[in-house]
Amino acid sequence: MDIQNILSKCDHTLLSQTATWEEIRTVCDDAMHYQAASVCIPASYVRQAKDYMGDKMAVCTVIGFPCGYSTTASKCFEAGDAVANGADEVDMVVNLGWVKDGKFDSVCEEIKAVKAVCGEKILKVIIETCLLSDEEKIRMCQVVTESGAEFIKTSTGFSTAGATFHDVELFAKHVGPNVKIKAAGGISSLEDAEKFVELGADRLGTSRIVKIVKTGKPVNDQSY
Repeated sequence: MDIQNILSKCDHTLLSQTATWEEIRTVCDDAMHYQAASVCIPASYVRQAKDYMGDKMAVCTVIGFPCGYSTTASKCFEAGDAVANGADEVDMVVNLGWVKDGKFDSVCEEIKAVKAVCGEKILKVIIETCLLSDEEKIRMCQVVTESGAEFIKTSTGFSTAGATFHDVELFAKHVGPNVKIKAAGGISSLEDAEKFVELGADRLGTSRIVKIVKTGKPVNDQSY
């Protein structure tokens, strides 16, 4: 697979708790240079990044992140604030306690509420696959399909594990035709990135792929 094709699917990501504007700006510069799909950054930097890049690169941010257990009202406020600040895409974490309780109607209603706030902006739904059974993952594929969100996403990158080939294969079998797939967390090589795309991933949440192309060598840090 062509490297540029892989890069064009990358949400070039920096979600470190200590991320500085200088680091965020570097991520923005690299995303523009290597023609990534977006930069995925903390909400506090959305306005600054949008002012810096204009329409040259999509800005993505995260809400309810990384645990997902904030209230629906707070998630809606976060999403609305992000969109008002210029976010083109929003990645939200579902309430995993509700998933474990089997409250799938509540999960779906929450996603719908956040999507209503996002309007025409892209909404990606993070279900944190490493904490779910296959049965729960399949049910969440159905919920996200019903919700109207554009993407289902594997992981935050902040839990016990990130994306797996199995999970992307499972998603591809069970999401509706209106839902795309984002694999995120722990994607550490071009070979793995290519495999995820081949299995059905439309986006890759990663900081490493652009770094690998930029430096020409593997990245062994613990980044997203």
